Amino acid sequence: MVCLVVVGAALGVGVSLVAGLGPFGVRAWLTAWVGDTAATTLLTVAGIAASGALVSAAALLTGRYVDRRRLRDFGFRLDHGWWLDWGFGLALGAGLMTLVFAVELAAGWVRVTGIGRPRDGFFVRFVGLVVVFAAVGVYEELLLRGYILTNAAEGLVGRLGERGAVAAATGFSSLLFGVAHGSNPNATLVSTLAIVLAGGMLAAGYVLTGELAIPIGLHTTWNLFQGGVYGFPVSGLGVGASVVAVEQRGPRLFTGGDFGPEAGLVGLGAMGVGTLAIAGWVRWRTGDCSLAPSVTTPGLRVKEGDSEG
Repeated sequence: MVCLVVVGAALGVGVSLVAGLGPFGVRAWLTAWVGDTAATTLLTVAGIAASGALVSAAALLTGRYVDRRRLRDFGFRLDHGWWLDWGFGLALGAGLMTLVFAVELAAGWVRVTGIGRPRDGFFVRFVGLVVVFAAVGVYEELLLRGYILTNAAEGLVGRLGERGAVAAATGFSSLLFGVAHGSNPNATLVSTLAIVLAGGMLAAGYVLTGELAIPIGLHTTWNLFQGGVYGFPVSGLGVGASVVAVEQRGPRLFTGGDFGPEAGLVGLGAMGVGTLAIAGWVRWRTGDCSLAPSVTTPGLRVKEGDSEG
């Protein structure tokens, strides 16, 4: 609860800081320097990056001084295996959304109407999307999986056992994930439930490894390829720049309509494939596909005077 209060305050401060740049002439200066499109992109990126940095700092500091956790207890061991898993997550997100695009294209539910062109400011906006989705991938996974899921699982393990605690904590963090997207444009009850299931897919990479590498990589490229490459709405939001411009015309039940593929059966199918792929990767790389013990019994509780390590 302490973390959620601090995170809420951090988000408010981040948004306020960037919004406050307007009166100081920053927008006008940027517009004169790089043009209106690029200025808008840069300010948007700055706002999301600032909020993400503050949310991440809030979660880490709360965890450090309230829960006595080290950085690695949040799923950031950052060893060789961590980076391998991160690369797998990046490839998986790109592959899953490419599969969604290919299925919808083959079914005639999406039509390509154009290609992004550098002279239209595409390059600046696309780079902005990369930064935004990387930031979102880190701070949402740190908060929802690294902090909330871990704390919930640790608190419930004595009552529900390891499997029950992880299942309940995964459900709780995924429900928060869905509710957080419930106010997005074009959101419906169906889309909110679909985002809850997406949270389950992302959580799979964490609970099977005890690391945030797979969910961060998957979250980043799932969003980037969904909006920045294939031109779909990302959780109801238009991104303003994509490699491929498309026109959606298939049945909402399958395509997700204006909310994007996440709310359609094709997207839900991709989530199922992604969850199975994660389990297969973990088994192949480690020889085991059981729950990571660190999710419910992390090696934490830093004592006063201990060094970070």
